[in-house]
Amino acid sequence: MKISILGCGWLGLPLAAQLIEEGHSVKGSTTSVEKLAVLRSLEIEPLWLQLTPEPKGIGWDYLLDCEVLIVNVPPRLERAGNDFHPAQLRHLTELVKESPVQRIIYISSTSVYPELNREVAEEDVIQPSQSAAPSLAEAEQLIQMLPQSWLVLRCGGLMGYERIPGKYVAGKKGITTGDVPVNYIHRDDVIGIIKAFIQNPSLWNETYNLTTPLHPTRREVYLASCAPFGYEPPTFQTTADNPYKIVSSQKLQDKLNYSFRFPNPLVFFYQGSNFV
Repeated sequence: MKISILGCGWLGLPLAAQLIEEGHSVKGSTTSVEKLAVLRSLEIEPLWLQLTPEPKGIGWDYLLDCEVLIVNVPPRLERAGNDFHPAQLRHLTELVKESPVQRIIYISSTSVYPELNREVAEEDVIQPSQSAAPSLAEAEQLIQMLPQSWLVLRCGGLMGYERIPGKYVAGKKGITTGDVPVNYIHRDDVIGIIKAFIQNPSLWNETYNLTTPLHPTRREVYLASCAPFGYEPPTFQTTADNPYKIVSSQKLQDKLNYSFRFPNPLVFFYQGSNFV
């Protein structure tokens, strides 16, 4: 199968490598000229392309000559402004409409959900007006309006390998959100889920949450991921009424019947970790 990945970063690069191992032909884009050689070394057909927000670079027609397009472009809403990412997607979807692309996967985020102090599911955000990140929800809608088959995958916090929660809070004092549940997912599971969906086209034209079935607290996760690496554990301060959300992946589990490699963020695999 011919698969293209727009954005071969922390998720896209290992995804491309695994798809190639399984016999697929993969084209991949990067915004870094220096990274082209890295992609080539992994047998990914490399392209230097940018959405800034209009498409830049040579080879967009070549990238879009594929059966499945995976859009893995970080929205960067805070840095670029609320209009930037929807503008990127408007330009991209115009190209996709006239391309040979048959199916498109858009990597979104659970940041679309407001903190409602309860479990939330896909139907809780249908319109941008319902979202905590209206620009991201608008970008999702642009994908959903394409004539091609589509998937919107709302990923929780991507962790694993060198992304170690304890590393980011080592030594911090008085963390007030220790009792808030996490909505994480391991990178290996995101890759596994994407590969499973590619093999199951009947499950497309849907939005799915990608989070672990279990949602321990930040306190539990931070402390568990500090100990194996010798990070100084943070300290916590109890405060009342911290807003939260528990993002449910029940729809994914019911429809895809996917078996998580790492269902519990307390036992994620990290680089050099002896957790597994």
